[in-house]
Amino acid sequence: MSTTQQPAPPGEEPAPAEESASYDPRTVRRAMLAGSIGTLIEYFDFSVYGYLAVAIAPQFFPGDDPAASTLAALAVFATGLVVRPIGGVFFGWIGDRWGRRKALVSSVLCMGVASSLTGLLPTYSQIGVFAAVLLFITRLVQGISSGGESVGAYTYIYESAPPQRRAFLGSVTPIGSNLGFMFAATTAGAISALTTKEQMGDWGWRLPFLMAVPLTLLCLWARLRIEDTPEFKEAAQRADIPAAPIREVLATHRTALLQSVGLAMAQGGAIFLGLTYIGIYLTTNLGYDTTLVYWLSAGVVLVTVLLMVPAGRLAARFGCRRVLMGGLLGFLVTAYPAMLLMGQGSLALAGLAYLLLMLSSAFVQVPAASLWPHLFERRVRYTGMAIGYNVGTVLAGGTAPYIAAFLVDRTGNLLSPAFFVMLVCLIGIGSLLTVRKDV
Repeated sequence: MSTTQQPAPPGEEPAPAEESASYDPRTVRRAMLAGSIGTLIEYFDFSVYGYLAVAIAPQFFPGDDPAASTLAALAVFATGLVVRPIGGVFFGWIGDRWGRRKALVSSVLCMGVASSLTGLLPTYSQIGVFAAVLLFITRLVQGISSGGESVGAYTYIYESAPPQRRAFLGSVTPIGSNLGFMFAATTAGAISALTTKEQMGDWGWRLPFLMAVPLTLLCLWARLRIEDTPEFKEAAQRADIPAAPIREVLATHRTALLQSVGLAMAQGGAIFLGLTYIGIYLTTNLGYDTTLVYWLSAGVVLVTVLLMVPAGRLAARFGCRRVLMGGLLGFLVTAYPAMLLMGQGSLALAGLAYLLLMLSSAFVQVPAASLWPHLFERRVRYTGMAIGYNVGTVLAGGTAPYIAAFLVDRTGNLLSPAFFVMLVCLIGIGSLLTVRKDV
């Protein structure tokens, strides 16, 4: 495929892809379905590890100190996100050079295989330290795959939607990702309720990972039915494809990269802490019943999902920047009082506090889903998003559960994770103030 743009006729400028592209309603619906199912499966596969970390820890990191075992298991969770930029660069290169569809099919296939293999791993009691090594490897593959999955879905849906509908339809991808979190929490809760603690440690923790097999097949069915986005097809016809998208984005989109890193730190730090660490915090640090906490987590995420369509409507009416700013400010002012309420000895009050903390989630995720791809030009959109989003997620997102557990363990202050949330929100607000163009 040629990498040079064909000249326009004399006196005539080439039409931008998003203006000349046509948007077929059936194609748009298929894009919404493929994008949302893919992110659902990604976040189910990736987050179920966080929900089951307490059960997984003694199987792969046995020891006399449960806190140390849990920290080791969370470190492996964080490692899966550390390699996200590598996966983002790889799948971003595929997406910008060879098409969004190929990148999306490849990323979800790698994720599904890695998750399925996790459910088949031998434990420490069977093969010793090599069990932890194999767990580490499967998490690395999951991390590399997830590095291209979310940004691919954001890019695909943004480019498949008519420009005037992008702010609203951007809610589809966050709905899918949060349903993945909810599905993971519900599955963990159901298995925990139906098994004893010993059964959960012996084989119960494997079942959610093995569910990746049918889920991956479902997603492949949806994604193999889609075409490439109108913008990419128009660009391919004009041979307007970047030869080196990584080099190009680093040379021409430095400001957009820094903005996306800051926004990803805020979103990842606040939301990953809320969706993965709080469950561990409520059971391990505050002593609430594990099964009830799983169901509580699922209920909180369900409320978040129900708020996403209204958040999308607000973003379409008032602009993504304003709604995103409101969401970040919401996290900033509720983090400390919410964690303070969680420690009052009542699960009902803890659930109310958990909900208070996560109410802002929809008003961060939905506008960000459309704002991120809007920061980058079509030529390097997939790669630019992949680098910025994943670097920010590594710095403050996937590491959030580990940082929170570390802060509590070292300081003895159960409220210390709230200050981490407040810090990343301030970084996000600062980054958002520099964004000049809105969706």
